[in-house]
Amino acid sequence: MSEEFQQLRRAARQVIETDRMLAGEFLAPGSPLPARKAAPPARNAAPPAAPAPARPAAGPGTGKLRVDPISPVLRTDEDRRKAAELEALEAGEVRGCTKCGLCKGRRNVVFGEGHPNADVVFIGEGPGQEEDKLGRPFVGRAGELLTKMIKAMGLRRDEVYIGNVVKCRPPGNRAPAAEEVEACHDHLIGQLRIIQPKVIVALGNPATHALLNTTTGITRLRGRWQPLPMLDPDLAGIKVMPTFHPAFLLRSYTEDNRAKVWSDLQEVMEELGIGKKG
Repeated sequence: MSEEFQQLRRAARQVIETDRMLAGEFLAPGSPLPARKAAPPARNAAPPAAPAPARPAAGPGTGKLRVDPISPVLRTDEDRRKAAELEALEAGEVRGCTKCGLCKGRRNVVFGEGHPNADVVFIGEGPGQEEDKLGRPFVGRAGELLTKMIKAMGLRRDEVYIGNVVKCRPPGNRAPAAEEVEACHDHLIGQLRIIQPKVIVALGNPATHALLNTTTGITRLRGRWQPLPMLDPDLAGIKVMPTFHPAFLLRSYTEDNRAKVWSDLQEVMEELGIGKKG
């Protein structure tokens, strides 16, 4: 059997496995989905109120959504206050931002979405083509996988917050440059300062490097809790879990990589008290 044939066979197997995964659930082989504990009387446990109206997708010609729109339920005065503060930050500082060259090629600013009082925030590197069209984070194939990862944790997209290090799409979906990350730094810190999550999940190298102020690679850092550096006094003590970016999993959806990510997510679940490792 030739090496070329073996490579084609491996590539075909990878495509089949990825398509199978996207049609089903994200779960490490042999790992049962943990039963979610009854929700404790925590930040989002007040009597339900009417959900906030969903904000329409920005921009013309957005096409079909791959990830359903979300409408977080704002149950408490704190929820509503934080939602208003995030909207003010987006409208007042981020939508019209021209601090770096990414503003010249953007179709939409992708601020972030989710519950304004979430216990866990997922941070990626930057918007891709689909995200730039819709003005929403993680709505392409990587977004579909992230949604499945969140669901496997026993959560929903409207219960977490999802954002990126930079708010405008880098050309060709490349990783954001250092000056672009620096230009968006205050926007990211502003979001985190308002939300005050218990845990941040850093998705991939650029997000991990930006949040932890490190150059150490994700393969060495993933799976181990890291303290958030003193980016802001209001954020002291927040724990960061680096893990692989969903886009990397789509490229390298091996059993080993899937098991590693599932292990990382279980650490987050245990920290939040929504499941046990097993």
